[in-house]
Amino acid sequence: MPPSCQLFLSLKCNSHSLFYPMNKYHFIAVGGAVMHNLALALVQKGYQVTGSDDEIYEPSRTRLEKAGILPAEYGWFPEKITSDLEGIILGMHARIDNPELVKAQELGIPVYSFPEFIFNQSQNKKRVIVAGSHGKTSITSVILHVLKNQNVDFDYLVGAQIEGFDLMVKLSDAPVIIIEGDEYLTSPLDRTPKFFHYKHDIALVSGIAWDHYNVFPDFDEYKEQFSKLMNLTPDSGELIYCEADPLVKEAAEKTTIPAKKTAYKAHPAIIKDGKTFLETENGLIPIYIFGEHNLQNLQGAMDICLALGLTKEEFYESIQSFKGAAKRQELLMETTNSSLFRDFAHAPSKLKATVSAVKTQFPNRKLIAVQELHTYSSLNKEFLPNYAKSMEAADLAIVYLDPHAVALKKLELMDENTLREGFQRPDLKLFTDSKSLKEFLLAQDYTNSNLLLMSSGSYDKMDLEPIKAKFN
Repeated sequence: MPPSCQLFLSLKCNSHSLFYPMNKYHFIAVGGAVMHNLALALVQKGYQVTGSDDEIYEPSRTRLEKAGILPAEYGWFPEKITSDLEGIILGMHARIDNPELVKAQELGIPVYSFPEFIFNQSQNKKRVIVAGSHGKTSITSVILHVLKNQNVDFDYLVGAQIEGFDLMVKLSDAPVIIIEGDEYLTSPLDRTPKFFHYKHDIALVSGIAWDHYNVFPDFDEYKEQFSKLMNLTPDSGELIYCEADPLVKEAAEKTTIPAKKTAYKAHPAIIKDGKTFLETENGLIPIYIFGEHNLQNLQGAMDICLALGLTKEEFYESIQSFKGAAKRQELLMETTNSSLFRDFAHAPSKLKATVSAVKTQFPNRKLIAVQELHTYSSLNKEFLPNYAKSMEAADLAIVYLDPHAVALKKLELMDENTLREGFQRPDLKLFTDSKSLKEFLLAQDYTNSNLLLMSSGSYDKMDLEPIKAKFN
């Protein structure tokens, strides 16, 4: 048995929780990415699970249906809330006056946000939180891949689908849990960040860049949430932070906790013929991921793995097969001289890092970068200056706006000149119709070129198959 596994076995506590096992749950807003994964994880544990939602999209719908817990119809039904329920799990999508929530409160049924529930299920585990405005999904994904590859027993909660993992949530008797910690609000009943509720033993903070403008309109207030998280680190715990980010470094150095502090920056690497190699004591190690931000993410993930008892050698052995999380510099298609990438990047810092990474990796190829502004922050005219020069590295910069999405958020539809000024990109192209955008992309010659599609949405459900065919 590897030493790392022996350590994990030594960490294992008895399986009796401080809370009695909950056997029957109802999910309010069951269709969410994390919510439906948590519901499926509980079904796997043998719990009775029901749920409601006013809309459920793929892949949530098919996965819930397969598990036998897809609601028979959309909407909210107070009659589903019965006194034999041992708990309600409340999603952020629900409103505070949700009729099912009101009924649960009337009956005195315990109501949990999913972070609170995850904590209740993991009180006897070593809890590792990965937080930051950017990079947290990538870091969490690396950790999960390495631990699995090294046959370590662990639970997890991650914000994206990862190759080799059926669910985004796992809850078992494992001695440790790896949690992607989100600074967004916990639930309609709890307007504090989710990551406060996990009560971590080890915390990593990857970066701080203004996001969630609708919740934290003041940047100082936003930064303060990460300082508070750092201060929650127990004396026996560890704070791991990216010193390459000046705001993270400043917050960590101001934190007066007795806990161990570990600073990290990008892992040394070189690029050869469009491939990235880690520079290690034992020579060059080939990896699939690339870019300065991902080398930072990789180093942060390694520091967590080391804190959990793995060796550098075990980490390097496992990282060579890691191909990234879904929609994180995801390679959809490639030829000998062109590539099509998809990325979740939407916030300014994520956008700039991703565009720069692809251009640096392939400096001799033309880079066509497409960004869909989709979130409340990105569609807000007052927030737009934060995108200045974020697409500077692209040879052709394109922004897509869905007028319907703008209208739903009750915001003003920005014109091309406004966007050009905000991005500080005079040649920026704007599309407000996904059909026109698709036609434009299909008309391009991708010889010695890369196409980078970035969005937290779907370009109004634009079919990517014809575009993929351009890279055959």
